[in-house]
Amino acid sequence: MKKITFLSMLLAFSVTALTAQIKTPSASPGATIEQTIGLIDVTVEYSRPGVKGRTIFGDLVPFDKVWRTGANAATKITFSGDAKFGGAEVKAGSYALLTKPGMKEWAFMLYPYESGNWSSYLESDVEPVMATAPSWQMAGETSIESFMIAFDNITDSEGDLMFIWDKTGVTVPITVNTAEAVEASIKSVMDGPSANDYYAAGVYYFNAKKDNKQALDWVNMAIDKGYDRFWVQRQKSLIQAAMGDKKGAIASAKKSLEMAKEAGSDDYVKMNNESIMEWSK
Repeated sequence: MKKITFLSMLLAFSVTALTAQIKTPSASPGATIEQTIGLIDVTVEYSRPGVKGRTIFGDLVPFDKVWRTGANAATKITFSGDAKFGGAEVKAGSYALLTKPGMKEWAFMLYPYESGNWSSYLESDVEPVMATAPSWQMAGETSIESFMIAFDNITDSEGDLMFIWDKTGVTVPITVNTAEAVEASIKSVMDGPSANDYYAAGVYYFNAKKDNKQALDWVNMAIDKGYDRFWVQRQKSLIQAAMGDKKGAIASAKKSLEMAKEAGSDDYVKMNNESIMEWSK
């Protein structure tokens, strides 16, 4: 028995030793930056390789060849709303950001993000969002050791996304339509709840047995705002019946019945006929 127990312990130790992993610092540590531009959040997740005495652009990172824009996995950029990246239209979502550095100009390729495997995007049939930006050189002895992505020149409607490494930098403008978004928000608030909002509130109050009078007021407001549908009139009839107004309930049910017939909704035709018969007794 002791021998079996010892062997079992030895086996368990061996499996643990094989599955354990030693953790060491990454040569190109990850970083995440986030910036709000107007009403849009832009987030970049990337890695930061170092110069380490090497010649970077034109050597370690060849000109006119696709680069993952960092090290390890593909750089990921996420827009919480629609924006323009270097003048190119970009829909809200996450993208793998690949670049093609040139001596005077960089090309940027944004693919809908699926994984950190940057080379897989080059093998896909998906057409990326394309943008270009001129490169610039750091003055004097200034140099950036670790690859850096940063935001600068932030206003209510635009900001610069900067890519800097060694003595080379590239600036890509990001613009958002803040004025349009704010106007839409103002209009929505000033106009008050929509017809559907009133209907939803009325249905909730009725089903939750909170306040039938308030529920009826809200359903009527939905109808007044143009949301006059057979299911809305049906809901109105149910509230009226629950309040003891059988005459009003029958009138609303008849409206729902006629509208349901026109729409071809047999279920509502049946329900309204049954309710009218019940409330007419």
